Amino acid sequence: MKILSAGAVAPGLTKVIDMFQRQTCAEIKLAFATAPEIRRKLAADEYADVVIAPAALLDELVAAGTLTKRRIALGRIGVGILVRDDAPVPRITDAAELTQALLRADRIIYNQASTGSYLDGLFPRLGIAAEVAAKIIRYPDFAAVRDHIAKGCGSEIGFGATTVIIENAGKGVRSAGPLPAAIQNFTEYAAASHLNAGDDAACFLDHLATSATQSLLQSTGIV
Repeated sequence: MKILSAGAVAPGLTKVIDMFQRQTCAEIKLAFATAPEIRRKLAADEYADVVIAPAALLDELVAAGTLTKRRIALGRIGVGILVRDDAPVPRITDAAELTQALLRADRIIYNQASTGSYLDGLFPRLGIAAEVAAKIIRYPDFAAVRDHIAKGCGSEIGFGATTVIIENAGKGVRSAGPLPAAIQNFTEYAAASHLNAGDDAACFLDHLATSATQSLLQSTGIV
C-alpha cells in the first residue's frame, strides 16, 4: 500500500504506521512531499492508496474525482520558530517582540509549503514586508530549512511546523517556541483514500480513527 503524506505529520505518522504494520503485517511504502508537490504528483497521475494532506487540499482532490469523500482527521499543527543550537533564543512572546526579532535578524528561512504560504501573508500584516524581503530565503521543504539554520552563521530565524521542529531538536537546531497565540496559524491535516484503493486503505483509515492512534498523534504535537 502506498501512502503519500505531507511532511508536517511525519513524527506521528511514522509511529502510527509502525504500529499498523506490526498489527496487520501490511507492507506500506511511505513518501513525504509538500502540499504543492502532492497536488502536482496526483495531477500527473502518480498513484497513492492513501493521501494525508491539509484539509483544503483534500477538498480539491475530492472535487477533482481523485479521492473519496471519506476522511479521517489527524489534527492541527501550528507554526514554530527555530534557531541554531548555539544562537541566542529571540524573545517572541507576542507579535511586537517577534516583529523586532525579525527586523534584527540577518536572514529569515522558511519553506515553500503551508508554513511559507502563511508567512507570506503574515509579514505584510505585521507591517514589515518591505523591510524583511531581502532577508528571506525559501527552500522546498523543512529538511533544507533545518540544514541551512544548523550550518548557518549570524542571526538567522527559521520557521516550520512545530512537530518537525521538536523532532529535529539536537540536530544543530533548537526550538524558540511557537508563533505568538495572537498570530498563530493552525493547519488541519486529514487522510483520505484514492477512488481506486482497496480494502487495505480502508483498514488503514479505520486504524487512524482509533483512540490509540489519536493519542499517539497528540503525543507528537498534533492537536
